Amino acid sequence: MLLIGATGFSGTAQANTATHELLKPEGGFSWGGVFGRYDRAALKRGWQVYHEVCSNCHGVKLVAFRNLAAVGLTPEEIKAIAAEKEVLDGPNDEGAMFQRPARPADRILSPYANDKAAAAIHGGAVPPDLSLIVKARANGPNYVYSLLLGYPDAPPADVAIPEGKMYNTYFPGYAIGMPRQVFDDVVTYADGTKATQEQIAKDVVTFLNWAAEPELEARKSLGVKVMVFLALLTALLFALKRQIWKDVH
Repeated sequence: MLLIGATGFSGTAQANTATHELLKPEGGFSWGGVFGRYDRAALKRGWQVYHEVCSNCHGVKLVAFRNLAAVGLTPEEIKAIAAEKEVLDGPNDEGAMFQRPARPADRILSPYANDKAAAAIHGGAVPPDLSLIVKARANGPNYVYSLLLGYPDAPPADVAIPEGKMYNTYFPGYAIGMPRQVFDDVVTYADGTKATQEQIAKDVVTFLNWAAEPELEARKSLGVKVMVFLALLTALLFALKRQIWKDVH
């Protein structure tokens, strides 16, 4: 998956989304609302989509392999997945840098050595890191969901798309460097879920939102506890005030 330029430019982006209302997944995202939580099954499926499709072009450098325990992977699975990648380490005793298999403590980096190498492969465009991609735009989860599904069979006749670019209904300026990546059955889910393009887009957005906000559930839980505490404290203070002033006329 190549979300080149997914952050966009705000002015054009507003024009696009004003004309084309963002898509929303059926049932919405599970983490919405005060009591929302990540759907653990969707989170694990979203990691599978990222790992099998998106990681060929994008890293999530704010996520370490060991963090995937929160997604539902076992320590053995995490070690095996990390070992598939190589990272630069060193210097060694001779003062030289060297490549080694990644460890669970390592972060999930871009597959490219540097931005220039990535740009050379992708016609000058650099695939962005996806760690915070859903936070790069207002209404980010729905925007990324729409972007992944925003490839019509043919662009409108009145829209000119430069060579090497693809038309996307929701991308700022409509011309995007990422070919369509989400198709029915592009992955085979380990849990047997039917891999429709809508399901795939929803799941990978769930994973990307978790990558950007892994503390979401703890934050909401603490917020609810604080609100309950403040409500009880207010009730106690009101009762105390009435008790103190009950004999005053």
